[in-house]
Amino acid sequence: MNLTLNAEETAFRDEVRAFLSAHLPERLRRGARLTPTVFAEPDIGREWHRILYEKGWIGHSWPARFGGTGWDPVRRYIFEKECALADAPRLPVLSLRLLAPVLQHFGSAAQQQRYLPRILSGEHYWCQGFSEPQSGSDLASLRTRAAHDGTQWVLNGSKLWTTHAQFADHIFCLARTDATVKPQAGISFFLVDMNQPGVEVRPIIGLAGDHEVNAIFLDDVKVPDEDLVGEPGQGWTIAKFLLENERGGSCHAPALLARLARLRAAAAALPGDDARPIGADAAFQAALCDAECEAQALEITELRILADIAQGLPPGPQTSLVKMVASTLEQTISTIEMRMYGYAGLQLATERPLYGEAAPDPVLSIDAQMAAPRYLNNRAWTIFGGSNEIQRTIIAKTVLGL
Repeated sequence: MNLTLNAEETAFRDEVRAFLSAHLPERLRRGARLTPTVFAEPDIGREWHRILYEKGWIGHSWPARFGGTGWDPVRRYIFEKECALADAPRLPVLSLRLLAPVLQHFGSAAQQQRYLPRILSGEHYWCQGFSEPQSGSDLASLRTRAAHDGTQWVLNGSKLWTTHAQFADHIFCLARTDATVKPQAGISFFLVDMNQPGVEVRPIIGLAGDHEVNAIFLDDVKVPDEDLVGEPGQGWTIAKFLLENERGGSCHAPALLARLARLRAAAAALPGDDARPIGADAAFQAALCDAECEAQALEITELRILADIAQGLPPGPQTSLVKMVASTLEQTISTIEMRMYGYAGLQLATERPLYGEAAPDPVLSIDAQMAAPRYLNNRAWTIFGGSNEIQRTIIAKTVLGL
């Protein structure tokens, strides 16, 4: 694997940097820096989506035949890295990175023609309905049912921890269509319009005061036959494909390394207990260096996976390693932040967004004000997308052969 950019890739990187400098407004950068949650708030996320859509770069991971850029994995990684370094708001991963590849691979021509352009334009805002009460990482035990009444599918059940469901107009979800076969074989994948009777969204407020996730209740919700993706009973196969895309081809490391660099700079100017900068403390330096080494190793692993994808190989089970390391690093860096800012890091403003007019002034700095809400919100990193315990089992069985 060659880690040196060639002349064309260097020119592309410079083009991306110039575009970000000219078209990524400071208010969006500030909004992204003051977002403690995983997803960007729609006011900044959708504005950035529109800017990239007008440029033709929103489908940066899509094949050209579906309206994407057709970039190779190296250019995709360069783009995502430069966006992370520039503090761009995070894009709607559920639609662009999870649902879109499913539709491109398993969807009918009609589904592709109807939904993919609306995902690209941002007309549709999607959420994901996988987890349920008592059925999180053990996805095969889900209880939401879908029965066919002769003309359409009728869904009943509930979904839990549904991110941004309060903003979504559509949800892609799994439901049990056959209870007589083994659990994995009786699950199907549906596209559901949320703007209909029988769909109820209830907020779940997190530890930091964030309304990021929700509970959804489905009561006789109607789904036409043309919104079943693939065949009945193919949902488990589609879900595994989706989760590999969620964990693979990712770009976690650059954003983590950028956060560590900001921490190091802030620590150099922040006085410690002995009047020396906190950055001069040996224990702090050791913790920071350990995290930087892990983030650099994570970046190499992400690049290796992208190199495999460039050769036409699937992301594979090694994506579980990326998810596990990235989520643990998120929590580690948040812990370093809390320790570094001390009492100033205990300010827990629950007003949202923190970049809005209702947010209180920070006690010390906006970075210190972000420490507590980010630390609390990041507790979820090792749970969502398949808990880290599940990832360790996948690694043990499929990578190590244990």
